[in-house]
Amino acid sequence: MYVVIALVAGACSPRVRPVAPEPVKPPVEKPIVQTQPEVKPVKLPPRQAVIAMILPFGLDHLNPANGYTDVTLKQADLALDYYQGFKLALDSLTAQGYNYKLQVFDSKDVPAYAHSLANNPQIRASDLIVGPVFPDDIKAFTSVSITPRKTIVSPLAPSEPTLFKNPNLVTVIPPLDCHAWAAAEYVNNTLKPKKIFILKSGYSEDNNYIVPFKKAVDSLSKKRIIMNLLTVVHGQLAAIVPQLTTTGQNVFVVPSTDQAFLMVTLKTLDSLAEMYPITLIGHPSWEKFTFLKAELLERLNTHITISDKVNYKAAATITFLRNYHKTYHVEASEFAIKGFDEGLYFGGLLGANTDGLKNLNKNDFTGLHNVFHFTNKPGLGWVNTHVTIYQYANFELKPVQ
Repeated sequence: MYVVIALVAGACSPRVRPVAPEPVKPPVEKPIVQTQPEVKPVKLPPRQAVIAMILPFGLDHLNPANGYTDVTLKQADLALDYYQGFKLALDSLTAQGYNYKLQVFDSKDVPAYAHSLANNPQIRASDLIVGPVFPDDIKAFTSVSITPRKTIVSPLAPSEPTLFKNPNLVTVIPPLDCHAWAAAEYVNNTLKPKKIFILKSGYSEDNNYIVPFKKAVDSLSKKRIIMNLLTVVHGQLAAIVPQLTTTGQNVFVVPSTDQAFLMVTLKTLDSLAEMYPITLIGHPSWEKFTFLKAELLERLNTHITISDKVNYKAAATITFLRNYHKTYHVEASEFAIKGFDEGLYFGGLLGANTDGLKNLNKNDFTGLHNVFHFTNKPGLGWVNTHVTIYQYANFELKPVQ
């Protein structure tokens, strides 16, 4: 019974087709990617720039038997001040990541010794040579050929590069002909006179200014300005009085540095200034002449050219003076300031790329004492030509342009 019922029940139940199980797919294996460890760039130390500095320390005079004289001590002070200013600049650049090796040599202010230094292997292998300082030493040093061509900086002498005729030389302090040209530009472009009176002392040194000044005026004015040259004796200017005008400026150029001549001649001009408008163009050395009184120069509407005047009220100057005193415990001289400016300029170019020394005309620089604007003169090297026109006003010199 139970069996039949079981069969009937089995016969009456629906038929179900068996379903085959799906094949199990093997897991997909991901390709193994080989990862390279991250390579961090190696920071190389900055390239070391080697600078050779040749200054007149005169260390031989440290010997009591051959002590310093007033002259040699003054030279040693100049050398030390310049070195300290230059080094302070390099220290500042080093803090920015540059790297320098400064080698200092004593020229002793002996031309024969300066000549021998030009053959020193350490100097010849350096990237930049700064010095010697004085013209005779520079001439002796540059007379020796240095191969490959090395940049040689004349740091403090405003000597005409024609004295050395070296294409590797860099003259930082503008020579006198640059002052004469700048004065000529100011006269031609701003004053625009029809005539210029050039008062000569009779000394041949006057021609160092007169020749380039006259050449510049002729070139700039296309010879439209008449130049009247007069050798003045005992301040006598009566011969030119009929040529003066009361309706425009009478422009006088006095290129002399002789005290006796200037005292007499400027006194006569002061008398003429009571009747005739006068503008006086003077020699750049006048700034340092204490015998020339500011009130007289102001009455004569005096203009001079200057290439190294420091604004001691400027923030950059104040910062430098403070840092210099903090470092060396002495006050900075004009030579320290020039050393600092030149250290920043040449050190910066050298630290960034030695090729910068080959294109100084593309790298102007405003320092504490002057602007560096270099012009290449074939066969004579690079010359800084930037000077500023100053005028005496309110008992002091003020820049005109």
